[in-house]
Amino acid sequence: MFQGMTFEPGSLPEGTEALRQEVRAFLASELDPDVLPNSDFNAGVSAEFSRKLAEHGWIGMTWPKKYGGGERSFLERYVVTEELIAAGAPVGTHWIADRQSGPLLLKFGSEEQRQLFLPKIVSGELFFSIGMSEPDSGSDLASIRTTATKTDGGWLLNGSKIWTSFAHTNHYMVTLVRTQPPSENRHAGMSQIVVDLKDENVEITGIKNLSGESDFNQVFFDDLFVPDNMLLGEEGNGWEQVMSELGYERSGPERFLSAFRVLVEFTREIEENGTDEQLALLGRLSAHLVTLRRMSISVATMLESGKLPLSEAALIKDVGTTFEQLVPEVVRQAANPNASKRFIDTLNECILHAPSFTLRGGTREILKGVIARGLGLR
Repeated sequence: MFQGMTFEPGSLPEGTEALRQEVRAFLASELDPDVLPNSDFNAGVSAEFSRKLAEHGWIGMTWPKKYGGGERSFLERYVVTEELIAAGAPVGTHWIADRQSGPLLLKFGSEEQRQLFLPKIVSGELFFSIGMSEPDSGSDLASIRTTATKTDGGWLLNGSKIWTSFAHTNHYMVTLVRTQPPSENRHAGMSQIVVDLKDENVEITGIKNLSGESDFNQVFFDDLFVPDNMLLGEEGNGWEQVMSELGYERSGPERFLSAFRVLVEFTREIEENGTDEQLALLGRLSAHLVTLRRMSISVATMLESGKLPLSEAALIKDVGTTFEQLVPEVVRQAANPNASKRFIDTLNECILHAPSFTLRGGTREILKGVIARGLGLR
């Protein structure tokens, strides 16, 4: 499709259709139809819902059985993810642990760390946050200033992380820190450390978003002691580990389905008396959505085969989140003046969440740099 990028053809196996129907039946029984769903994966949290998902084996689906996982395919996981997001299920609690912290531990963690964390993640008992972004660093992740200084038996952390989703309710955070001073190689000297968010010496301050919710936080460390066994991977290998993490974060259906409920409600509004312009708009948006889905399934297929398609994932995230922000704007302009309250409430909720869509997981500018490198342009 692009020189330097390969979106290999991929399709969901026939057996996944039965799984899809199983998930839909579960969601129909668990979700209250009177509660307005929101397809932004970061908008709804419920530890109880996460535990029920775990009972069905839908957390840690691809992980080894020795850690409680299901040893199922990435494509089966894709189907479950797609249905949860499309239904607006409250998945925020376990989302990070399942999507990237667990795979990161499997790839780089010690056996002690895997045994400690993975079974509890799979059972819906343990939840993780991401500690990457920092104040005053913008999207330049290489400019982080949080430090971890070696001391007897562990590390002393000093600094701050920001935009840390659900740090106030989650248990642990994989935190990117500097274990060596900055050098000419901006990506050297960084490491990842697992921080216990319940430690009394961790200070967490909520940050309200436009919708009035406080899922974002700023997390402060002031000589926080973290034991040696919480160093994740090799000291100094943090940048490589973070890059592998972002491959999982940027390519899933949550990167183009955050405004899906707006499309659903818009379809309901115009299905009987839609104008030619409204129907044409729905057709264009649907075609865009289907194309993004095919690209995302291609990346899931590559992940299944053990590849790490970083450039392809960055492209999906860039195009996908742009689409997510486009949907509420063009639908707002095309909506009927006498639209239903359900449609208006769904649209308004999405408009309030939309500014964050292109920020989380990397801004457009950062993603375009990744894409340019993938194309050999820089």
